[in-house]
Amino acid sequence: MDRSSALTEQFLSSLPQADHALPNFIQAIREVATDVMTVEKNNADWTAARVLNRLAEPDRVISFRVTWEDDDGAVQINRGWRVQGSNVIGPYKGGLRFHPGVTLDDLRFLAFEQCFKNALTGLPLGGAKGGADFDPRGRSRSEIMRFCQAFMRALAPFIGPDKDVPAGDINVGTEEIGNLFGAWAQQAGLYQGALTGKGLSYGGSAVRTEATGYGLIYFLQAMLERMGEALEDKRIAISGKGNVARHAAAKAMALGAKVIALSDTAGTIHAADGLSRDALDWVAERKSAGESLGPLPNRIDAEFAEGATPWEYPADIALPCATQNEIDADQAQALVDNGVTLLAEGANMPTTADGLRVLRKHSVTYAPGKAANAGGVAVSGLEMSQMSQRRFMSADEVDTALKGIMADIHARVSEDGQRSGGVNYARGANVAAYRRLASAITAQGVL
Repeated sequence: MDRSSALTEQFLSSLPQADHALPNFIQAIREVATDVMTVEKNNADWTAARVLNRLAEPDRVISFRVTWEDDDGAVQINRGWRVQGSNVIGPYKGGLRFHPGVTLDDLRFLAFEQCFKNALTGLPLGGAKGGADFDPRGRSRSEIMRFCQAFMRALAPFIGPDKDVPAGDINVGTEEIGNLFGAWAQQAGLYQGALTGKGLSYGGSAVRTEATGYGLIYFLQAMLERMGEALEDKRIAISGKGNVARHAAAKAMALGAKVIALSDTAGTIHAADGLSRDALDWVAERKSAGESLGPLPNRIDAEFAEGATPWEYPADIALPCATQNEIDADQAQALVDNGVTLLAEGANMPTTADGLRVLRKHSVTYAPGKAANAGGVAVSGLEMSQMSQRRFMSADEVDTALKGIMADIHARVSEDGQRSGGVNYARGANVAAYRRLASAITAQGVL
């Protein structure tokens, strides 16, 4: 066992036993620790401060009941959480997700990852994540509004523009953010930027909906440029049909790439020569209607393969944009077999540890989500600045700023991830973010 592995196992054994019952959290911790433990041990101040131990233990975990009435007047009860990871470089920042499968394990790992992702942006943002086990499927808009208002009644005391600024995530879009923001503003008696992802009419930012997908493509462009290659004519397989997947596809297509696949849990739509804009619009319509993908209209020159994944088709680049742990060892091998040489994560931790081992064995260039999908939180940070200054940027200004932030992230990650023959993006992202967090933690003392 090498020094890095030995230090990682020693570190993991020091975590509370309860943490080892959270597999996603332990996976996220292990991936970071493998890269940064030697960095920490080589700095006496960071070792003494036990930086990674402090980052592994969130500042607080808030758990609360959400009680609300459905359209029939029946009382419904859900559980909500907010995990505030670290605010050493700025107010807590991270999304809210509403899904019946949400667990504390998910939110612990996402809050930990968010601390590193936000540190990479260069913006003064801490890390957090939250949500509820509420299922919006089949609920009326009135029910969703009442749930959002009840959720905010419980969460409001813990958030604010200089304290904790949530955003949207799975099943929390612009409409839900509007309901949440209205409830917060009413309770606080203030009109401030306590949430991001707001509509343009009440303090939102242009390009916020597109930001994560666009930022992913800007990061991918920087990777390719460093390799002496271009995006044009590259075949790209994308998983998912949500905002990240669709906007990444749209930007990639606009820049000359061929997006050969999009997917959901029902299956994959595939076009060997690239999906058309009409196909992308059809996917957006299905998503908006809450419907799964299926057989396509005759006007669209593509196929739908029930139960298939995007990784089963020949491609140059893979962009997993659906959910965590979607690429295991078998899926990773399928990617390799189908010619993929570069993978950049649009979702949070979509690649399992076994999947990563396969990618590394076959020298697939890999960029983790904490670097590649940071565009969303980057524009959220810009929205916070705009709201505070009461000066709003045009779409072109935001897009230009987003490109600059993603280029800066790539530069930071490349510097710390340099190796013979290329860049270890995973190590570069973890080390660059860790250095910023560690410097802030040691500067502020034992708190």
